[in-house]
Amino acid sequence: MIIIGEKINATRSEIKKIIIERDEKSLLDLALKQVNAGANYIGINVATGIGSTKDEIVSMKWAVENIQKHIDKALCIDSADPEVIKAGISYTNKTPLINSTTAETSSLENIIPIAKENNSPLVALCMDDNGIPKTFEGRIDACKKIAGYCDKYQFPMENIFYDPLVMPVSTDAKQGNITLKTLSAIKKSFPESKTVLGLSNISYGLPFRMNVNITFVNMAIYAGLDAAILDPLNEKLKLAIITSEALVGKDRHFRRYIRVTRNRYSN
Repeated sequence: MIIIGEKINATRSEIKKIIIERDEKSLLDLALKQVNAGANYIGINVATGIGSTKDEIVSMKWAVENIQKHIDKALCIDSADPEVIKAGISYTNKTPLINSTTAETSSLENIIPIAKENNSPLVALCMDDNGIPKTFEGRIDACKKIAGYCDKYQFPMENIFYDPLVMPVSTDAKQGNITLKTLSAIKKSFPESKTVLGLSNISYGLPFRMNVNITFVNMAIYAGLDAAILDPLNEKLKLAIITSEALVGKDRHFRRYIRVTRNRYSN
């Protein structure tokens, strides 16, 4: 499983404060903890909702430069603004993951060329000009449009991380099943691509959220999940992922499971 650390995201009030106050020590502490916990990418979202695109660019520069002065790990540049994405990439030391494009024409025409120019993998959200489709068939139609633009710009499909989008089941109990069906359909229709989810969305508004997250990630791995945006510091969640991947044949002879559990967990 490719793990994208979710903790540096300015939609969280405590991170918004870190970004606004330019608290380098707290920023680095969060980044380092995620690296030490095994994250493959460190997600960086600095959109505080205050100020302009220029302000977000300045914040992205500050975050990326300060993290990479001390930490040798690839980043996930997360923004809805192409200019912020371009700025974030320009300050990275390693090829970053870009989060994200949608199937909206303007998004595809702006973001895919940036990803191609930098040879960056790209998260592609299964939503179109009308928002998030209510059915898995609608989400696959969005994937097809994205694939068409990848072909147009000669962007390799193996660099696409399709996000089938998981909505809170607290507002619609069907959403978990729709996401799982979309995952399976993506793996069948676009086998060269990868899949990713923002895992914690599934449990929003529910009690015992981690129980829901763990159960859902087990199902999603079986359906073909390759990567997840999550909290890499949560040991119970990581153990669930390691176990599920072993059970679906992604861990030959359970070697990783045995190594990790022997080193980190007790009976």
